[in-house]
Amino acid sequence: MRHPLVPLCALAGAALLASGCSPGSSPTDGGRQAAASAAAASPIAAKDPAEVGADELGQVPVLMYHQLTEKPASVYDRTPADFRAELERLAREKYVPVTARDFQTGRIDIPAGTHAVVLTFDDSTNSQVRLGQNGAPAPDSAIAILAETAKKYPAFKPVATFFVNADAFSATGSAKALAWLKEHGYEVGNHTDRHQNLSSLDQAGAVKAIAGGQQAIEKAAPGTRVTSLALPFGAMPKPAGVAARGTGYHNEGVYLVGANPSVSPFAKSFTPDAIPRIRSAGPKDPDAEFGSSRWLDKLAAAKNWYVSDGDPNTVAFPRASQDMMAPAFAKRARPY
Repeated sequence: MRHPLVPLCALAGAALLASGCSPGSSPTDGGRQAAASAAAASPIAAKDPAEVGADELGQVPVLMYHQLTEKPASVYDRTPADFRAELERLAREKYVPVTARDFQTGRIDIPAGTHAVVLTFDDSTNSQVRLGQNGAPAPDSAIAILAETAKKYPAFKPVATFFVNADAFSATGSAKALAWLKEHGYEVGNHTDRHQNLSSLDQAGAVKAIAGGQQAIEKAAPGTRVTSLALPFGAMPKPAGVAARGTGYHNEGVYLVGANPSVSPFAKSFTPDAIPRIRSAGPKDPDAEFGSSRWLDKLAAAKNWYVSDGDPNTVAFPRASQDMMAPAFAKRARPY
């Protein structure tokens, strides 16, 4: 549950090399190419990218949450009020959430002029997902606050990815909670069955832990498609490629613990098997320089964030960024 907090630009590259991949090739390239082909098959009209300042090669914050509590006991805890304030900030600054699954494969469908953000939750705590006796989200749970934010800001999509362990959301029950998430458009991702430190296990043990997490999800919610993994403690297994693929599972995206935004999934440098995340944190919290408040400030100041052209079938960007484009998405390129 507790993770080291370090910048991950270097870690992502190290993990990529350890898995035997290069920036233009990874175990999940097939998924990216399939997404590129599928999207290109049904083109639709888009707004003038120059008019909205589109830059779909810009950076995307992947935010990481754990426990919501009125009495935070660690840097990974946030109060419900903190969480609500952060979501409202995102909405005001024209961020629109997408799931990890859609982000990592380039299926980003958000309005023109808006920015992509990925909201992720680790450890399947009851503060994230808790349903009342009437089946509605309990007050101050993450899903309740997401719904409230979407009601207040209609352009803000109440979607996120919940990385769960076995026996998820005990107050509600795994089967009921995961079924609710699926029915409401949320993604259920894998966080291993028992939150094991994968770097401390041999290859067989790491595969067992990851496969066990997927099996627990499929048992609780039959038919769930699991394609995203968050590494407990941010610890990569050895070899690193085991995180993406093993007997009984294939993850198109593997998420680290860290302190910087991700590059666009359409960029050459995108590493789907080592995606950095940003811990949710206030501007004066410990390690605030690596936290969400400071990073959102930096992205707004530099304006190097992802900006959609409104068409999920194209990838629009200033012509000067042409060399950043991943070959898998070349047919969707719309430089201006």
